[in-house]
Amino acid sequence: MGIDGILGKRREKATSRGKKWLKTQEMWLVVLGVILHAVYMLSIFDIYFKTPIVHGMDPVTPRFDAPAKRLVLFVADGLRADKFYEPDSEGNYRAPFLRSVIQNQGRWGVSHARPPTESRPGHVAIIAGFYEDPSAVTKGWKANPVEFDSVFNQSRHTISFGSPDIVPIFCGALPHSTWNSYPHDFEDFATDASFLDEWSFDQFQSLLNRSNEDPKLRKLLLQDKLVIFLHLLGCDSNGHAHRPFSSIYLNNVKVVDHIAKRMYFLLEDYFKDNRTAYIFTADHGMSDKGSHGDGHPTNTDTPLVVWGAGVQHPKPISETNHSNCGFLFIDEHAHDMPTPSEWGLNGIERVDVNQADIAPLMSTLLGLPCPVNSVGNLPLEYINMNEAENAEALLANTKQILNQFLRKSHIKQTNSFYFKPFKPLVHYSSILDRIEGLISLRDYEMAMKLSENLRSLALQGLHYFQTYDWLMLMSVITLGYIGWMISLLLHVLRSYTSLSRDILQGPAFHQGNNTRKVYLFGCLLMGVVSIKFILEHSPPLYHAYIAMTVFLWTQILSEYQFVLALWRHICSRKFSYIVKLLIISAVSILILELLVNSFTKRELYTWCFLSAGVIASLFLFKTVPWRSGIPIFVLIACWFLSVFTLMPAEIPDNNQLVVASGAVIIIIGAVARWLDMHAAGNKYWLSICNLGMGKARFPMLFHLQALLVGLASVMVWLSTSHRTEKQELLLVHQLINWSIAGFSMVMPLFSENGLLSRLTSIFLGFAPPFLLLSIGYEAVFYSALALVLMSWILFENALLHLSTGKRLSTYSTNMEGLIILENDNRYLQLSDVRIPLIFLVLFNVAFFGTGNFASIASFEISSVYRFITVFSPFLMAALLIFKLFIPFLLVICTFSAITKLLRVPRLGCYFLVILLSDVMTIHFFFLVRNKGSWMEIGNSISHFGIMSAQVVFVLLLFALTNIYTKDIQIFRSASTSSRKVM
Repeated sequence: MGIDGILGKRREKATSRGKKWLKTQEMWLVVLGVILHAVYMLSIFDIYFKTPIVHGMDPVTPRFDAPAKRLVLFVADGLRADKFYEPDSEGNYRAPFLRSVIQNQGRWGVSHARPPTESRPGHVAIIAGFYEDPSAVTKGWKANPVEFDSVFNQSRHTISFGSPDIVPIFCGALPHSTWNSYPHDFEDFATDASFLDEWSFDQFQSLLNRSNEDPKLRKLLLQDKLVIFLHLLGCDSNGHAHRPFSSIYLNNVKVVDHIAKRMYFLLEDYFKDNRTAYIFTADHGMSDKGSHGDGHPTNTDTPLVVWGAGVQHPKPISETNHSNCGFLFIDEHAHDMPTPSEWGLNGIERVDVNQADIAPLMSTLLGLPCPVNSVGNLPLEYINMNEAENAEALLANTKQILNQFLRKSHIKQTNSFYFKPFKPLVHYSSILDRIEGLISLRDYEMAMKLSENLRSLALQGLHYFQTYDWLMLMSVITLGYIGWMISLLLHVLRSYTSLSRDILQGPAFHQGNNTRKVYLFGCLLMGVVSIKFILEHSPPLYHAYIAMTVFLWTQILSEYQFVLALWRHICSRKFSYIVKLLIISAVSILILELLVNSFTKRELYTWCFLSAGVIASLFLFKTVPWRSGIPIFVLIACWFLSVFTLMPAEIPDNNQLVVASGAVIIIIGAVARWLDMHAAGNKYWLSICNLGMGKARFPMLFHLQALLVGLASVMVWLSTSHRTEKQELLLVHQLINWSIAGFSMVMPLFSENGLLSRLTSIFLGFAPPFLLLSIGYEAVFYSALALVLMSWILFENALLHLSTGKRLSTYSTNMEGLIILENDNRYLQLSDVRIPLIFLVLFNVAFFGTGNFASIASFEISSVYRFITVFSPFLMAALLIFKLFIPFLLVICTFSAITKLLRVPRLGCYFLVILLSDVMTIHFFFLVRNKGSWMEIGNSISHFGIMSAQVVFVLLLFALTNIYTKDIQIFRSASTSSRKVM
């Protein structure tokens, strides 16, 4: 019987034309799936990664006199707050000068950075006042794709010296700047990098010395609104190379303190006017492992010391200035966290800020307009001005943030048919008028309170317009995914299940003739929405998102007669069937959610396989004689595999284990070979063995494959030993390794075509390249995965014999239940959902059994050193990816063999795999992050991308493995054959 899928009409007879039409439809269904997933994968960049930066705002000129004439900014890259404030082992503080400033001259606190705690976003927050632009993902996090304003832009002149990775970002295109940076070659992790900090100071000192002979340069230095920026990279480089507990890193803290001291006395002696303000801080901290990027306090907590012109003097802690208001900083640390006693600063008031607050602080000290893109809140506790000036400074800060809100609101309103304003700020002008009135009445306290409230509302309004289209876009994308899954489900039900007989031929089913009306309505809806998007100047991809969604739901609605008939059919079934359907659906969703969580918690697979081993073995104990050893084998195999997801993702080197794994692989292959030849008396092995299929074409093939596995193990030891001793890979070793890997993968094509014979040959064929690419326990994982795949085959074979016995006993009354499709396949049944589910579990175990596939950095590059040592990024990446694909190939070969064993349509199972994986795709769509470390953001994108790509990825692997599995033959017993004849 030939049945067309969702996009066509059902035909009564299985003609060759109907089969061809079905294949064409399924080809277009796959093409549709590929396009849909590609388009929807791009949607995250329109939803999560749109830049918050807008242009077109005018700077807000401050209405108060500048407290300082010039400002010096020290940024000690990678300096942790605790290492800066705490004493050393002898009780001496590492930063004596800045500590004396805290105690006698200025204010101090902790500056809280927001992940990603990296150098570029940290400096952007300090100097420009906004946090990481999520659209920087399109530049690989290496640059800001959108121009932005900064304190340097607003200054009269900026002098800057430091790293070539930081200084050019802010001064490279700035005409009113004097800057220089050292060559990249200076950043050598093998040396003490504190000399980089000395370089920056020396550059400025030489510039100051030149000004004594250069009147033009001296005039430039004596003007107001001057910013001097020293970027001190030493702590960051030493922290990466030697860890933050090392003497080199801790000594670097003393170096930056000494530089701050020399700069202070140098400038005070040069200018002699007490009009210089100083700010010392860091862009991020450093973890104990010598890394940074995430939101751990060691990375987000940085020191902040401010002193000089316009800065308040130290204050003792009192009840009035030390209250817990429940405020959370940008890194989600609570306000007024207790100061560690070892810092020795408990008696001096500590004022913590968000990192972006430093930009308006610098602007206020210099009397500059705040950077127009800043979202920082001015910390008044640092500024020494009178009440009137404080009120004006705070109002200027509020107006600057409000201007961004008004600009975003105007852009959205001019490009929207139906504009929804941010209601709390509809009457913002009246609030501004009231603040101005209070200032004129000299009620500064109330004016500042209203300014703070208005500023808070403006920040909320910025977030409102940043996420303005989220609801619409997420709804469209989610509906599109749901429509795609319903389309797949309807296609499978019509093409691969007996519902084609039960429903479509039933008396209650009538094919409606309203399809044209549905398509007309879909086209009209698409046209109206497209015109709306065009008039609103929406991005081109918006049209693609809505087009895919409308098309899919139009197809579904055109099948509404079938959907109604399906609903009636389900309602007419027995209550026990409906309960079974609900239980299977619930269990499927539970397993899929477990797989979603396994992307971040690999140890979930341990519990999964421990439980699966027990449940499967108990079931088999009731259906298979225990003497066959199958239940015990399944239990041991599942428990063995469960160990690997508890092991570290970073695989430690262990050559002996790799060599031993070769012996284990040969033993497994020998046992499988023996069973293939001697299992004639066991009906539970009969279907998968090579009995009754003629004489083997190449009797010595197994021995040759085992020899290659052994030779690969020897070459693992030889290649690694020689490379370790001589620091090189011999050409002869390289040629032998390439030859073994290439030759072994061809040999399974010449093996016997029995199920167990072919799969054993595939297992042995891919073992040599996998061993040669292994460095540790992943070589054992290969064998463990193969044992679990064998357990899956034995489990399905036991179920097959159990169901065959039941069918034969009721064959005379239930012959219609055995309807056969083309190619000797049967219809899919409800219980067959377990096949794609088990496949997805094993497929994901192949992903994460030996690492984190979503992050290629978690795989050791030394894996390829037995094939190549000269740096070749493309070849090395190809070898790494090939190593990762080998376990997938085993899983898909087993999946294909099981579909042959159970006589279920493989393409129908493929569509079910895609349907189930898209349930996970929707979940990952909502888990995409645009905040956090770059690794966390990148992993959330890659998780979503991996699931979106499975529609292509799995299909390509199916096509590749079909070379090995297409001629597998299943031995059928006499009873099965006679039933087939009937």
